[in-house]
Amino acid sequence: MNIEEFRDYCLSKPAVSESFPFDEKALTFKVLSKMFAITDVDLFESVNLKCDPERALELRDQYHAVSPGYHMNKKHWNTILNNSDLPDDLMYELIDHSYELVVKGMKKSEREELLKLGEL
Repeated sequence: MNIEEFRDYCLSKPAVSESFPFDEKALTFKVLSKMFAITDVDLFESVNLKCDPERALELRDQYHAVSPGYHMNKKHWNTILNNSDLPDDLMYELIDHSYELVVKGMKKSEREELLKLGEL
């Protein structure tokens, strides 16, 4: 997966925006105001994605590419090395998983806003 494929896939999700809230390199994807993916736009060496804590541990044991989230809550975020031993189809699944976790954790009013937008 390259940066364009990653970006296009993230932006194809309902109510997603991209921004640089931390610096000019940390490309961040949010659903409404909640982050679900972060990457270095220049290097695209890795991606930070939210993950269920149990699944995060399993992935870290199974794949060299997956480690605790760099500069993130290590329990809920993974850093995934690109072009490593993690298959692209699993990367797409983990992007979906991250997005879904963020939506699930939103306040009822925020989920209702997504419904009003016809996004869910």
